[in-house]
Amino acid sequence: MEFIFSTIKHWSEDHLKSNPFFSKLEYLLVSQPKILNFSWKQGHNFGSSPFFVVSVVFSYLSLTFLLSLTPLPSAGPHLLRPIKVLHSLLLLSFSSLMVLGCCLSILFHAPTLHYIICLPINTYPKGPLFFWAYVFYMSKIYEFMDTLLIILSNSRRRLTFLHLYHHATVVIMCYISLNTSQSMFPAVIITNASVHVIMYYYYLLCALGSRPSWKKRVTDCQITQFFASFGIMVVIFYYHLTGEGCSGIWSWCFDAVFISTLLVLFLDFHSKNYSSNTTKVKDT
Repeated sequence: MEFIFSTIKHWSEDHLKSNPFFSKLEYLLVSQPKILNFSWKQGHNFGSSPFFVVSVVFSYLSLTFLLSLTPLPSAGPHLLRPIKVLHSLLLLSFSSLMVLGCCLSILFHAPTLHYIICLPINTYPKGPLFFWAYVFYMSKIYEFMDTLLIILSNSRRRLTFLHLYHHATVVIMCYISLNTSQSMFPAVIITNASVHVIMYYYYLLCALGSRPSWKKRVTDCQITQFFASFGIMVVIFYYHLTGEGCSGIWSWCFDAVFISTLLVLFLDFHSKNYSSNTTKVKDT
């Protein structure tokens, strides 16, 4: 695997950077000074304090609870449809940029594959990879908008425990992972953002009036993502025990518990909603 990564990296440096389009893309998403020199420091960046995370998650859960109990007039489809289209289009675009930016950062700035899987102990969170990790963290806060759209649609039965737990806890996970320079975070960004490209493309089509028949495939991709994450975590733990250690191993433990619970909840969701030929479309 290390040889394959090295070969791809050398080919990318020799061929992609010589291409004007990819060279410009690499500059915009990786080598631009604000991205290249990005650094995460607790209390310095927007959203980097523990108080911010606690406040945001608490406010999200509290407001959701209050709004779910308050009888609100349903926002008509003429108002909601363009908002849903814009919301889905924004998250589809940002998810695509995160995948591309993170992949290019790995190709042009990671010295080895081992570095990506197992960041050295005491790695300082700076550079393009951590810039995209920060964008990923901010995007998870913006995804709270999913819940507001559900409430405004008067579809409160879709406010399941899975939906709220998933949206709230992933913000905490992102914060902890950034703060500890967690080793598996680059892989989490690529896999999760890739799934979100598919998911928000589906939601975009729904908002435009077309309801594709492959909603089940979106949930299948989410479940596959969790199994892939377990595989990555096993490799990180192996490297941590057999080498000099991997950065963010304690946050790795938090992720292991969080992903395990998500997998159980998504499998339960899958069995309840896709056990028959009739597909029930719900947001998670």
